[in-house]
Amino acid sequence: MAPGIPAAMERPHFIGIGGAGMSGIAKILAQRGAEVAGSDAKESGTAEALRALGATVHIGHAAGHLADDASCVVVSSAIRADNPELLRAAELSVPVVHRSDALASLMGGLRAIAVAGTHGKTTTTSMLAVALTELNLDPSYAIGGDLAGPGTNAAHGEGAIFVAEADESDRSFQKYDPEVAIVLNVELDHHANYASMDEIYESFEAFTGKIVPGGTLVIAADQEGAVELTERVRARSSLNVVTYGESETADVRVHKVTPRGLTSEVTVVLNGKYLTFTVSVPGRHYALNAVAALAAGVALGIPAHNLASALGKYTGVKRRLQLKGEAAGVQVIDSYAHHPTEMTADLEAMRGAASEARLLVVFQPHLFSRTQELGTEMGQALALADASVVLDIYPAREDPIPGITSELIIDAARAAGADVTAVHDKAEVAGTIAGMAKPGDLVLTMGAGDVTELGPQILDHLSS
Repeated sequence: MAPGIPAAMERPHFIGIGGAGMSGIAKILAQRGAEVAGSDAKESGTAEALRALGATVHIGHAAGHLADDASCVVVSSAIRADNPELLRAAELSVPVVHRSDALASLMGGLRAIAVAGTHGKTTTTSMLAVALTELNLDPSYAIGGDLAGPGTNAAHGEGAIFVAEADESDRSFQKYDPEVAIVLNVELDHHANYASMDEIYESFEAFTGKIVPGGTLVIAADQEGAVELTERVRARSSLNVVTYGESETADVRVHKVTPRGLTSEVTVVLNGKYLTFTVSVPGRHYALNAVAALAAGVALGIPAHNLASALGKYTGVKRRLQLKGEAAGVQVIDSYAHHPTEMTADLEAMRGAASEARLLVVFQPHLFSRTQELGTEMGQALALADASVVLDIYPAREDPIPGITSELIIDAARAAGADVTAVHDKAEVAGTIAGMAKPGDLVLTMGAGDVTELGPQILDHLSS
């Protein structure tokens, strides 16, 4: 049986309880019997789901929302120091716990798989959660997105395995002690927290250093940053390392990826034997995510053929190339991609799925700091589309940076030969795209902000 409620988490209060990472921890604690409370900026389906589990969810942030008998206050790195509930916690001497510490406490006593990497974490974690559930192993899991199947980002299971998405953005993934760690890729991102690739490598080295004795690191064999990390790790430890990918030297070698519309068939060579299974999402990068999940499950002792079959039950994660619908012969798909590598991978996958049809993209840049550092590469990625609409930057937690706007991306895209239209009013996007689209086209809404809301609006315009 899985552990109960960790000490000091009996009556937790979450500031920003509706966030992807925060809500998952809150759900698991509520399912374990904790008296969960929290606040969020606005109403959402997540808030309603938490209430259905017995949690108290306040809308807006106010000192009075924090109960006097709260056992702790849980925060993420996005919570500002002047938040009134955080200030009230100081007045009441209520302990403040970072989200990563709360998640680490939930993993205690379980066989943990922690999934890290600059991109692909949510998909890979989800694939494992679905496959292990399909095999009746009843895992606990915490994911940075909602599964298309169960429709939730977290669950408390009675089994011995806990699968968690491990966030490198603020170095919080260094808090975990996994039995198996997956590193999908290592690239420079999160520029507010990392100044160089050396800092990135040091952070990932610290993460792999927390793998329990006798544990396993599953790591990509094809990606440059992952290869460098592998060399660093092998030079200083006796850690079990399993590489995966298309490289001839990979321990789990991808022999072939065959696109089949919005799915793929993957053949791998594992322990000298060929194994073929289906991945129910398009694109080579998602196929590689599935192979990473396969390798991690095998490292825990799960038979490869059982796991491969179960991975075929994965049907996607919300916002990861999620089909939102079809109208007037046009399919509308949503993508969370916001880093140039992710953008390129999803655009290439959609280009393959589109065949001879046109690919139209609505892109919303995410964060001023990311646009400042990677705006040129974002624009170059958009050249893979037949036409793009680019919105203003979604600020999330950041304040504006003088001179940094979406024009930086637009200029780079046009220099790369892309057909790009700037739209500053989000309300105009659906009509603009509906006017551009023709039967057979694919429309991709892309970005980590609220661009996801445009999919249904575009479908409505197409229908009318």
